Formats: sequence, structure tokens, C-alpha cells
Amino acid sequence: MEWDDRAARRLSTRELRMFLAVAHSGSMAKAAKTLGTSQPAISKAIADMEHNLGVRLLDRSPQGVEPTQCGRALVRCGVAVFNELKQGINEIAFLSDPTAGEVRIGCPDAIAAGLVRIVVDRLVQKYPRATFHIETESLPRQLRERNVDLVINRMPGAFGQDEFDAEFLYHDAIAVVAGANSLWTRRRKVQLADLVNEPWVFAKPEGPLWSYVLKAFQASGLKAPRVAVTTNSYLARFSLLGTGRFLSVRSSLALAFQEEQRLIRALPIELPMTRGPVAIVTLKNRTLSPLARLFIEHTRAVVRSSVGRNERSSGVSISSPAPARASRRAR
Repeated sequence: MEWDDRAARRLSTRELRMFLAVAHSGSMAKAAKTLGTSQPAISKAIADMEHNLGVRLLDRSPQGVEPTQCGRALVRCGVAVFNELKQGINEIAFLSDPTAGEVRIGCPDAIAAGLVRIVVDRLVQKYPRATFHIETESLPRQLRERNVDLVINRMPGAFGQDEFDAEFLYHDAIAVVAGANSLWTRRRKVQLADLVNEPWVFAKPEGPLWSYVLKAFQASGLKAPRVAVTTNSYLARFSLLGTGRFLSVRSSLALAFQEEQRLIRALPIELPMTRGPVAIVTLKNRTLSPLARLFIEHTRAVVRSSVGRNERSSGVSISSPAPARASRRAR
């Protein structure tokens, strides 16, 4: 008997689905209600799994149940199994009807409003029944939990190499921006020291863009700029910049992609130590849907065409190839 046959005899997808429901809810009664079955059926399935695998999967207590170390390993495996099955079904559906499909993208809102907007617009024209979901927060966690298929972002430490594959897209710098009607946009020369006491607006001070700005000011021997407003609302930040009284930062390429560039301008100043790689990040050993692969192909094409036009004026450049492993698997 092959190993796969033995594993299949030990564990069925029905049992695995029940186990995941219990692990997620922390209660066999809640899992039974979610799955529309009885609690005894759930209890028997879990007992059979533990017997067949020879390990305890759940710790029981008056407060409910929680996975053991072996149980947590099975949760990770089970999530991957059902995700791969879903991707396979999606691929079959896509092959039978290429106009349909679904892709979930994670990216900061600035990239969502620029690069991702352009790629989605192109794909919708070709595949009018395709569906796109865009998440803008908690990106490493969203990718790790398979809530998104891919992430487009700068490469912070949160994206560990052990879990993720990264395909380099371009190097980008961060630009200081103001409303087009701001007095700062009329000056030919601006220094960082001039901007320390101006009101700034950020998504949140602990965010990655703020850390880049803080390092840039510190490298120039300056104190941190004054953050007058923090808000996660992209529209609110854009509106405040439009008053001409606030400053903020944008990715150089994101600013070049956005239609808002008529209303928001980059100031003639370079922020030191803010240049960094932007990449497409995917979960290792995860099968991507056909539409997700098409999304990646179109993203490459848009970046190639746009970076060439903007690298002199916006500080954007392509300076290294994509890693071979990530590039091959994404195609």
C-alpha cells in the first residue's frame, strides 16, 4: 500500500473539515451548529482521528477545547489542503469559462489606488466576470492565513524568507508631497530643516512610511517632524493635503500612477535612506489561481512600461532581476 493510501485511510476530508471547525470555534457544540450536524458525530470523528493518527489532537477543559501541538500542525495542514482544493476547483472553472475567476490582492492603499487600479482595469476589460478583492491592512497575516493570494508592498521584516517567496518589481523612493496649491510646491529648493515644524498627516506614526521619514530626518541631524493628524482614511489624508496646509509622503511610483497627481505634487527634495525594493510576495508552496497568475503577469508589464517613463523624474528604477524560483512559479 502506498503512503498516500495509508494517509487517506487514516484521515478523510470530512473528518478534517470537522476538526478545523472545532479548532476554529473552540467548541464541539459550536462546530456542530456551524456544520449542521450533531455534537456526537463531531466527537466521534475527532476520537476516530486521534485513534487513527495515534496522537491527541485536542485538549479538553470546562471552557472548551483547543488544539495540542499536534493539533496545531494538523490545522496548518488542513487549511493548506482545503485551500489547494479550492484553487484546483477555481482553475477548472476558469478553464471552462475564462471570463470568470477571482483573485485576492493585499497592498497598501497608495499602491491600490495606483498600480493595482491600472492592472485591475486592464483585466476587467479582458475578463468582465472576474472578481477582485483588495485588502490594505495586516498584510503579512492576511497572506499567512491565505486570506489573500498575493501581496504587493515594500519588503519589511514582517515578510520572513522562511514562509514567503518574493519577486522583485522595482526600487522605489519616498517623496514628500503637498497639495498643488501649497506654497511649498512653488519653491524651487526645499530643505528638510524647513519642514520640521510644518503640520504632517500620516496613516499612523508606527507605520512603515513613518519609520522611513523618521530615519531620514535623524540622518540629517533633525528632530522628528510634527505629526498634526493621523488617520487610516485615505480620503481624509488626500483631502487634508488638498487644503495646501499639510505635508505627507507617497511612494514615488505610486504617485506617478495616481490620477491625483494634478492635485498633489512632490516637493523638490530627496529623503535620504528611503529607497527600497517593492515586490510581489506569495506564500511558499501555494498554488495560485489562473487569474492570480494573470494578475502577476499584467503587473510585471505595467511596471516595466511605467518605470521606464518615470525613473528619472520620480526616483524609481529596476536594478535587479526577479528571483528565479518566485518568477517561474508565478507564471
